[in-house]
Amino acid sequence: MDYKVLLTSFEHTQDMHAWPRQRIIHACLRAAIVNGSLAAGTRLLASRALATDLGIARNTVLYAYDQLATEGLILATPRGTVVAPLALPKTRSSAAAPASGAIARRMQGVPALPASGAEVGAFAPGVPALAAFPVPLWRRTLERAWRGVGEHELNYADVAGELSLREEISAYLGASRAVRCDAGQVFITNGTQSSLEICAATFADAGATAWIENPGYVGALGAFRAAQLRTIGIAVDAGGIAPTAHDWQQYKPKLIYTTPSHQYPTGTVLDMPRRLALLQQAKAAGALIIEDDYDSEFRYEGPPLPAMQGLTPDAPVIYLGTFSKTMFPALRTGFMVVPANLAAPLRAVLARMAPHGRVADQLALADFMRSGQFGMHLRRMRRLYLGRRDLLLAALARRAGEAVSVHGSSAGIHLSLQFNDAALVDADVTAAALEQGIVARALSAHATGLRQHGWNGLVLGYSQVDEAAMDERVKMLVRVMRASRR
Repeated sequence: MDYKVLLTSFEHTQDMHAWPRQRIIHACLRAAIVNGSLAAGTRLLASRALATDLGIARNTVLYAYDQLATEGLILATPRGTVVAPLALPKTRSSAAAPASGAIARRMQGVPALPASGAEVGAFAPGVPALAAFPVPLWRRTLERAWRGVGEHELNYADVAGELSLREEISAYLGASRAVRCDAGQVFITNGTQSSLEICAATFADAGATAWIENPGYVGALGAFRAAQLRTIGIAVDAGGIAPTAHDWQQYKPKLIYTTPSHQYPTGTVLDMPRRLALLQQAKAAGALIIEDDYDSEFRYEGPPLPAMQGLTPDAPVIYLGTFSKTMFPALRTGFMVVPANLAAPLRAVLARMAPHGRVADQLALADFMRSGQFGMHLRRMRRLYLGRRDLLLAALARRAGEAVSVHGSSAGIHLSLQFNDAALVDADVTAAALEQGIVARALSAHATGLRQHGWNGLVLGYSQVDEAAMDERVKMLVRVMRASRR
């Protein structure tokens, strides 16, 4: 605690022209204790040291300390004078509770993202099996990257990200996803949400129309609304996003967001005829497709369909990927692949934004991919997730029976259940399950573009559920479902 700063700040907010110095010191410290700036247990400077620090007489400090002790705000202990534990009522200050008008109206309508960081275990979706990540190996890779960092790398980074990482991503995507690109088309971001915000702000003007799957990813909905785009929910059926001729005629899009590899949240896979049709119609409409290749790394049945980005020459596709599922969310690293003609304009836009950093993380990730460790980690995780998926499917078949239909089990780290029982309402089941410590998100909560949808069921992530616990967790969930029937 810098007591000079504390005293100066206090004096600037008070009318104390006639106050003696000892009263000012007492009032300043008292206010800091009451408002929490000096928390319970904080050790105060010795009276002599504080007097020297402030350039005042020691008796002045002693007076202030005596008054605070009399009020029960400080205590003398063997380790010195400390702030006493207090049970003070919480007050609402103007800083803590700003007027509603302080937040821009366009942000007040932005939906909150699910708190993935706070949701762990059964059956929280979107988080990999963190206990299975090779932390010691990653730590050594990161330390090796830091040893190679020089003064050049300590400066502001390339707005597109470290070239070595962009080259590794380009090579990986070409081999594994049939993406057509070079490193110049790859841009490193802070994750998929960051990529979506960049797309919404850069490639569409306020008021332009953006399509989003319905049900769909509320993070995309939030990014589009924050950019003041007109969002239209496009129906998702068992085959993925399904725009109608009416949609193309009445709601001509500028941006189309889709998760074709493993639709979020339903888990459906967009088949090849629909992919080709969407590409053709988007090109005719002058629209850009934002292909979020969600969970494409984890596929368990049949060969994966190639990314839409590489299906046709000059496809109007911005391809998004992230390392939050293949590595770990705290890495906060994703990427965009843009059409060649948009690379230079996007670079110019990003140059006007905040400079990029975290060079060592990017260099370490490039090394992790180049050494083959990334590929080996993915193979281990595929085997792990396949085993957990099989256990979940078997438990659902055994305990839920005909009450549910399963969608999206062929890929990813989550699947969806659609209720076949009309007496079940997914929001009720979600709330009741949470009381039992089970996270099972309702499909109805993923409505987008002010449009309802016909999906009534749950999103179940299985990546974090230990094999030994899977059957018991399903048993608990089915029990909740039966108790929630209306």
